[in-house]
Amino acid sequence: MSAAAGLGALPDSLLLEILGLLPLHERLRGARVCRRWCRLVQDKMLWRFVDLIPYKLSSRILWHLLRQYLRNSLRVLKVRGALYSMRKHEFLSPALLQALGKQCPSLYHLCLTQADLRRLPYDCIPSSLKSMKLSQCEIPAVWFQRSASPETPRVLPQLQHLMIHNVSAFSDQHLLNVSSQTSLRTLTLSGTYRLTDAGIQRAAPYLEDLECLVLRNCVITDAAVHFIGRHMKQLRSLEFSNTCSLTDAGLACLAALKCLETLHLESRVKLSPDAIVAVCQALPQLRNLNLDGIDFEDQTVHKIQASLPNCRF
Repeated sequence: MSAAAGLGALPDSLLLEILGLLPLHERLRGARVCRRWCRLVQDKMLWRFVDLIPYKLSSRILWHLLRQYLRNSLRVLKVRGALYSMRKHEFLSPALLQALGKQCPSLYHLCLTQADLRRLPYDCIPSSLKSMKLSQCEIPAVWFQRSASPETPRVLPQLQHLMIHNVSAFSDQHLLNVSSQTSLRTLTLSGTYRLTDAGIQRAAPYLEDLECLVLRNCVITDAAVHFIGRHMKQLRSLEFSNTCSLTDAGLACLAALKCLETLHLESRVKLSPDAIVAVCQALPQLRNLNLDGIDFEDQTVHKIQASLPNCRF
């Protein structure tokens, strides 16, 4: 008995589970086996969460997937662009993104990696999005807002979760644009060296509903931390990683964050044990403290732990 014949004896539900475990190219090959498999490959259960990052795709292939498979069921889409390709401007187009928004109204999260977005107006992004991640992407100087003169007015996505990783162009103005037009709950900024204290200051009043803030490898000082403590009262999780300009004075500003449950202070910060204990004791909801990479002696760490019996390290 052949493998195909053996699999043919399985019920549709089990075959769908198997097809869902296959890499994308193998799954599409399965559609050629027989009519039954072709029908199963098009089942909406297989196209809720689509990760295309492992593949080098052209716009032609993306159009094919959109027309044949990506429909109402799509919730999460991850795509790797062609940032260093000579034809990079052809990879994503306004027409393709608009078609994606029209045919996939349930699309919730979009992850773009190594994509050149400089030719794409922000109002082409599907309006259904609540979550977006940009990693090693190029973005235009004016983004996260409506185009100056759009041909037809479009609804902008109302993002709740935004993750920016190593997007060198991301600036103070970008942060202000996105924070002033949405109600963010999660914000992760990693390697955004153009973001400054002034950018945090201008955006902070619009980030009062923020629950999770991560700042990694960002060039900010105590001044920015002051505005975080002043405006972001709903924060439950806060991370400063490789922020060498944070001092005891800035850390003290976090005592105002009475909802904070998790505090992550990682490496290169110049903080004293007494300052850490003081701010943590002022946070009634704090349950998790991460001091990974901070160069304290074991005796000092034990002292901090003893002073914070309700905290997990």
